[in-house]
Amino acid sequence: MSVHKIDEKSSSEGSTDFAPELKTEPISLTEPTLRDYLIYASVSRSNETKPSDAQIEVEHARKTEHQRELDQARRALRTATWVSVFFLITTDILGPFNAPFAFSQVGYVPGAVLYVVMGGVACFTGLQLWKLFCRLDSHEFPVKTYGDLGERIFGKEFKHFCTVLQSLQLIINVGVICLSNAQSLEQLAANHQFCFSVSVLIWAIVGMCLGQVRSLQKYGFFANSAVWLNLLIIFTSMGFVAHSPPNFAAALTSLGQSEGPVQTAKFVSLPLFDKVNGIMQMVFAYGGAMIFPEFLAEMRRPMDFWKGMICAQLLICTAYLMYGLFVYSFQGQFTLPLAYQGVSKQSWQDVGNVFALITGIIAAGLYGNIGIKVAYYSIIEDWFKGPALTSRTGRFIWTVMVFIYWSLAFVVGSAIPQVASVSGVVAAICIMQFSYTFPPLMMLGYKMKIAAAGLIAEDSLAIGDVIDANTPSKDPGDTWMQWSRWKRGFFGGTWYYNLFNLILFLASLSMACLGMYGSGTAIKATFQLEGAATSFGCRSPV
Repeated sequence: MSVHKIDEKSSSEGSTDFAPELKTEPISLTEPTLRDYLIYASVSRSNETKPSDAQIEVEHARKTEHQRELDQARRALRTATWVSVFFLITTDILGPFNAPFAFSQVGYVPGAVLYVVMGGVACFTGLQLWKLFCRLDSHEFPVKTYGDLGERIFGKEFKHFCTVLQSLQLIINVGVICLSNAQSLEQLAANHQFCFSVSVLIWAIVGMCLGQVRSLQKYGFFANSAVWLNLLIIFTSMGFVAHSPPNFAAALTSLGQSEGPVQTAKFVSLPLFDKVNGIMQMVFAYGGAMIFPEFLAEMRRPMDFWKGMICAQLLICTAYLMYGLFVYSFQGQFTLPLAYQGVSKQSWQDVGNVFALITGIIAAGLYGNIGIKVAYYSIIEDWFKGPALTSRTGRFIWTVMVFIYWSLAFVVGSAIPQVASVSGVVAAICIMQFSYTFPPLMMLGYKMKIAAAGLIAEDSLAIGDVIDANTPSKDPGDTWMQWSRWKRGFFGGTWYYNLFNLILFLASLSMACLGMYGSGTAIKATFQLEGAATSFGCRSPV
């Protein structure tokens, strides 16, 4: 197998230098090996780096004119830039309105330290996902979802597990946004003007309408606007909090805190489950890694993803720290899970709620779009071998899935009307895995497979350099049933990096289990509060 350059321009003008070979269908790889993935990915990255130059092709998979036109069409659909990714990530994550609540559960010192440390780790694992995507994605074998990336390393079972978790996280995230918007609507209506479950249903119906948009690119402008609106909410609510007492009535209903003097502390003395639930709010801040592969799949130059991701993580960490520390200093133990709803003056509540409704529905549309795509690719195309999403039948199926998806989001939002507790649950079950547990595990598996197959030299090339496909395979031919392959995989390359990834994986998994305990106990305790909102009830949690 070798690579060679094809001048697409001259080819389209009728060049016949290799016409006899192009009249036949190219050889397809039914079971590509890891080495094949690396070679095809290196060719794709090289072509993306220099799109105006003659395009490189793998010789044994040389393409017909029709296939080249399809490749050009696919490249044309990849329009997102790293700046677009920056806005999409910040729209996905930037909403630091639970940050003050997190500080109220753990205190100043643990809150500040954990936000910085967890942000740094999330940035590191995001870079791991970026590198894995660039090494394993190609136009011939595209990576469309997080599960696709995991499948290249651990097989189809891991892909299905990722798909289930990813769908669960996206549905719960959309449910949380419906719940948050319903709370905002209740406060705008001067509290309890109509049944709270109906408020949640209103936003589910709005989402069903927005869900008809299938392309992420169409969210670009709205994503840009949502970032600035979120920042506007941050600064206005900071001003309001500084000149308004806490919303004692909402604190009593939501937190069980009776009116009294505001208290803050460096270290807070609360039950373990409350502290863990607070930490899970921090995890929720860095929950965008789950859809990083989807963003990468729509980029013109995936190699530039790291720029947008690092800038977004820096902005997010700074915004969460600044906002959390400031609001907690003024509201203390009365801090609500949605901080902008914690001011007592109605007109000031209305300002934050109106802007939050707009940014919330944009974020919900983004989550819903990606969530339905994940379900469509996995269930319709992979399991049932159904039509492509771009077909007329695919459009009809998409519409049906939109209604089902947002109906499930309504069930989530109305069944557990507790923003902080639901956020903690999804953080522990799903976000911890996608942002902290899976990336080091996948990098460990990737590095071990690279070392075991004798591909260390190929993996050490810079992204954009083409792997020499004529180099003989160095794989000794043993299997994972033999200790020799395990030994070579772990110790054959950078064993200390493998050990670090193993420790990070185990630590993240342990934290996720602790988070499940804390969030589950917090849900039970909140439902037991006198006057608390009930499942599918009409009483508002604020």
